[in-house]
Amino acid sequence: MGYFVTIIIAFMVILLSMMLHELAHGVVAYKLGDDTAKTEGRLTLNPLKHLDPILSIAMPLILFLSGGPIFGGAKPVPINTRKLKHGVWGIALVAIAGPLTNFVLAFLAFLLGHFTGWMYASGILGEIFTDFVFINLGFGIFNLIPIPPLDGSRVLYAIAPDPVRELMVRMENWGIVLVMLLVILVPGWLSMIMGGAMNGILDFFYWVVGAR
Repeated sequence: MGYFVTIIIAFMVILLSMMLHELAHGVVAYKLGDDTAKTEGRLTLNPLKHLDPILSIAMPLILFLSGGPIFGGAKPVPINTRKLKHGVWGIALVAIAGPLTNFVLAFLAFLLGHFTGWMYASGILGEIFTDFVFINLGFGIFNLIPIPPLDGSRVLYAIAPDPVRELMVRMENWGIVLVMLLVILVPGWLSMIMGGAMNGILDFFYWVVGAR
């Protein structure tokens, strides 16, 4: 299989994975009373409405080509927290919906790929299923990092004491810079942590199907 085809497959899986991730945020927010995402056209299957050129496309593709764990983010879904039910817990539910969607997608792709044997096939079919599992696991794990504006920070905020919450609020505008610095300055450390988490989840998947 050609190098160009490999890149195209990864790119399409990234687009689909990030689109569904962001759509999940918007749908849960809408169910909890906030129609901001719907009003601004974010409850859509159009990936161009959700994707950030750097976090959603460039960084995951670079990581894919370099052979490291694949992770990234997308343009945040607009949320009016004053409209959401359940206060900070509502915010946490909206946040966790994205990574959970990626984990569910990875698991469903694993189940289908494992029991059909397609995930272990050579060529395009094997590439699609392998990418779908690993890219979605990477996105899910990366977005659970508890640094604003990543999804994990919203979950942490719901359970954190006030001093930690105040720190997270102050980090909101520059937290993404910290995330990018981690990716650039300590890629080995980040890859090691994410790789370990990914292997642990894969072991669980194999345990579920009785292969461990």
